Amino acid sequence: MKVIFKGIGKLFRALWRLLSFTRQLILNLLFLAVIGMLFFAFYPGEEKPALPEKAALVLDLAGPIVEHRAHSSPIDELAGSALGQPPVQENVLFDIVDSIRAASTDNQITGLVLNLQDMAETNLTKLRYIAKAIQEFKQAGKPVYAVGDSYKQSQYYLSSYADKVFMSPDGTVLLTGYGSYSLYYKSLLEKLDVTTHVFRVGTYKSFVEPYTRDSMSDEAREANTAWLNQLWEAYTQDVANNRNLEPGILTPELDSLIARLEAVGGDFAKLSLEMGLVDELVNRPVLNQKLIEQFGKDDDDNFNQVSYYDYLATVDSRELPSKNKVAVVVASGAIVDGQQHQGTVGGDSTAALLREARLDDEIKAVILRVDSPGGSAFASEVIRSEVDALKLAGKPVVVSMSSLAASGGYWISSSASKILAQPTTITGSIGIFAILTTFEDGLKNMGIYSDGVGTTPFSGVGITRELPEEVAKIFQLGIEHGYQRFIGLVSKYRDMSLAEADHIAQGRVWTGQDALNLGLVDQLGDFDDAVLTAAELAELDSYELRWMEEPLSPAEQLLKEFTSEAQALIAQAVLGQLPAALQPVTRQVTADFTALNNFNDPKGHYAFCLNCTTIQE
Repeated sequence: MKVIFKGIGKLFRALWRLLSFTRQLILNLLFLAVIGMLFFAFYPGEEKPALPEKAALVLDLAGPIVEHRAHSSPIDELAGSALGQPPVQENVLFDIVDSIRAASTDNQITGLVLNLQDMAETNLTKLRYIAKAIQEFKQAGKPVYAVGDSYKQSQYYLSSYADKVFMSPDGTVLLTGYGSYSLYYKSLLEKLDVTTHVFRVGTYKSFVEPYTRDSMSDEAREANTAWLNQLWEAYTQDVANNRNLEPGILTPELDSLIARLEAVGGDFAKLSLEMGLVDELVNRPVLNQKLIEQFGKDDDDNFNQVSYYDYLATVDSRELPSKNKVAVVVASGAIVDGQQHQGTVGGDSTAALLREARLDDEIKAVILRVDSPGGSAFASEVIRSEVDALKLAGKPVVVSMSSLAASGGYWISSSASKILAQPTTITGSIGIFAILTTFEDGLKNMGIYSDGVGTTPFSGVGITRELPEEVAKIFQLGIEHGYQRFIGLVSKYRDMSLAEADHIAQGRVWTGQDALNLGLVDQLGDFDDAVLTAAELAELDSYELRWMEEPLSPAEQLLKEFTSEAQALIAQAVLGQLPAALQPVTRQVTADFTALNNFNDPKGHYAFCLNCTTIQE
C-alpha cells in the first residue's frame, strides 16, 4: 500500500511539473504575442526619406553584394555569432542596378559619386552588371566621380568607370589578382587517426582534396589556373579600356614594380598617379570643396548628396502592371535537401517556388537565376524535375547564370529551355562524390573496440568501425551511377553524345566563355538578356517581373529585430578574444568543416565545386 501511495505521489508531482511548465509556456507565448502586437501597432514602418531638390547619388555600399538577402532563423544567427561570424549588411545586386538606372532619369539626381570604401570584394560577374548601369548613367549625360582613401580590387574596378578618380595622398590602389587557395587537412587527420574514405568520379573533382591531400593536385592546379587567368584577363582588359592604359601595366613584373616604387621613394599614392590609375590626389577637405563646386553645398557644409540607402527607399518599380508575368526564382547558395531559408538553396523550397510559378496562370515564363556551387545531388534533381514540369506546362524556363553555376548549380540548369551565362561566370564542374570518415584507429589507440553481430553486411557500418572493402565498392558503384546520371542529362539536353559529355565533364571547371564554346550554355548574356529571352520564348509583347520568394513571417521578423543587437554583441565578444591574425584562419576552418555537416543528401551523393567558392580577390 505504501508503494502504491508513493507511486501516486510521484505521478501527481510529475503532473504538477507538467502543468507548471505548460502554464509558463502559455504565459510566455502570450507575452510575446502582446509585445508583437504593440510592435506592429506603434511601429510606423519605413517612410520614404525626403530627397534634396538637387543632389548627387552617393553609392556608399557597405557589405557584400548578393543575389537576394539570406533569411536565417534568429537562433542560427546567434549561433553563427558565437562561432565568430559577425552580422553583415547584404546589398541585393538588382536593387543597386535598379537604383542607378532610376537615378539616371531622375531630374533631382545630378551626378553619381562612387564611395566604395566599405564594399566587400565581389565576383567580377556581379561587378560587370553594376558597371553596365554606371555606363548607362554616364550616357544620360550625368557625371560620375570615384572617391576613396584607398582602393581594393573590386572597389577599383567599379571606380575605373568614373569620369574622374580621386584618392587620398596617403592611399594606394591594391590589385592582388585572382587566386584559389584552400587549407589541407590530410596530415592533421592522420595524426588524429581519422580514416577518410573517398568515392568520386571526375579527374578534376577536387572537393575531397583538402581531406585527402596536403596540397593541390596537378589536375586541379591545371584547371584552376586556366579559368583564373581568364577572369584576370577580363578584369585587366575592362580596367585598361576604362583608363586608357595597356593591360600589362596592371600586372607588372615584381622587379619593374620595385624599381618604379623606389623611384618615387616608396610613395604608393604617387606611383598610382604616375601609372594612370587615379586622376588626382586630394585630401578630404579639398575633395569636399571640389564636389561642392560640382553639386552645390548643403546646410552641413557638404556637397548636396543622397545616400544610396536613402535613395533606394524611394525607388519604385517602373514596370507597367500586366497580366503577363515573367517569374524570377533565385537559387543562390549551396544546394541542400529539404526546406531551407533564403541564402541556401533548399531542394523542396526552391522546387515549391517553381511549382507555384507553374500553377499561376498569369505567369507565362520563368527565369531561374543561379548563383550556386552545387551541393546535394538528390536536391538538385528535385529542383530540375520542376524545371521539366514547367516546360511540359508550356512555360519556357531560362537560366540566367550569375557569378557561379557549377556542379549541382549546373545540374539544376541543364534541362532549361535556354541557358545564358556571362563570359566570367564559373560553371561546369560536372562530377559527383561522397566522403566518409571513420575513427576506428583513434578509438583503438584509446583501448576502445567495436564488435557485435548484424543481420546484413551494412548493419555495422558507421564511424566507429573500419569500412569493409565490399561495402566501399558498393558506395563507389553508386557514385559512378550518379555520375552517369549527370552526364546523361548533359548529353540529352545539350544535344551531344555521352562520350562528348563525359569528355567535358570530369569535374572540370569552365568559364562562361568556355562553356559556350563547349555547348554547355546557349548564349552569353546578363540578367537583362535573360528577361528578353524569356519574353521572346513566351511570345510576350508586354509583361512584368514577379520575384518569387517566401518572405519572413511577422513573428520571424519580430524575432529577427530582437536578436540583431544580441548577435552583434556576441560576435564582437567572440572575435575580440581571438588574435586578429588568427580570425581569418578560424573562419576558414569553421567553414570547411561545417560545409560537410550542412550536407544532407539522403544517399550522401554530392555535386559541389569547392574551388569555385574559394576565389580570393
